[in-house]
Amino acid sequence: MEQNELKEKILELKEKLPVTLVAHYYQRDEVFELADITGDSLELARRCKADNNEWVVFCGVGFMGQSVKVIAPQKRVAMPKIACCAMARMIDSTYYDESVAFMEKAGIKKEEILPITYINSSAEVKAKVGEMGGMVCTSSNAYKIIEKGLASGKKILFVPDRCLGQNIANMMGLKSCVIGDGKDPNEADIICYDGFCSVHQLFTVDDVKFYRKRYPGIKIAVHPECDPAVVAVSDFCGSTSQLIKYVNELPEDQKVAVGTEYNLVHRMRDKNTYVLSSTKPECPTMNETTLEDVYKTLKEIEKGEVVNEIFVDENTRKWANIALERMLEL
Repeated sequence: MEQNELKEKILELKEKLPVTLVAHYYQRDEVFELADITGDSLELARRCKADNNEWVVFCGVGFMGQSVKVIAPQKRVAMPKIACCAMARMIDSTYYDESVAFMEKAGIKKEEILPITYINSSAEVKAKVGEMGGMVCTSSNAYKIIEKGLASGKKILFVPDRCLGQNIANMMGLKSCVIGDGKDPNEADIICYDGFCSVHQLFTVDDVKFYRKRYPGIKIAVHPECDPAVVAVSDFCGSTSQLIKYVNELPEDQKVAVGTEYNLVHRMRDKNTYVLSSTKPECPTMNETTLEDVYKTLKEIEKGEVVNEIFVDENTRKWANIALERMLEL
């Protein structure tokens, strides 16, 4: 079918089925514009929990669908594509255990470790963190969560994004290290796992220099998943929602270059907004979901033959939810 026909069919199915279509900010335009709920990962999960429909059709990556199931187990969650977040794949249950073992080998007792996992991780990793007394964070609240965690007097094991962990440490004036970088974890306040976002690694200091030279007075706004060297030479660093707010509040004639995923940037204000990159920083897995996939999933729900339904076993769900609830309490 042509795109317009697909859109019409999807809208018809949404009207007749007990479904809510959800899309992350990084989704393709044609998928994003049909969604009932749009936003960032945790915001989407919380809004899905409050929604009345039986089914959530989640257009995003795998850990996001899991997050809905963790905080709203009564919901049935289907994903048109169970796309894989590369960062989330970098840390699994085994690598998490090895990270704890690394710290223990360095002389840090397990009870002296407070793990914090970025929302971009699997339910299994969140559960491991929950069982060790730790919690989840998002890019918008990472500073506050880590600050509260440090008040416990324990060493922070931050997984999986080294850049977010290091950027928060720099903002706080604290010492950090990355597992495997040869530094002594005993001398660091925050020990980071060596994971990263492949999209946000595309932004470089040279990109910042290029835009500042081409457009004198331009503002540079970046996501904290960017390399600390890029954050250090930027005017603003913030989460997806914080970036949107920052750009929207700038005067219309103020030029700004934004270092985050392409689909989000090009949906920002029309004038004087640029992508901070010489290449197109498009998340390949977020862009896997197509209108055809959405239509197919809705037809499966109609027939009662859903293929990509998300399930999380109860023990994993319990501990992952505890890690999330600890964050929400703070």
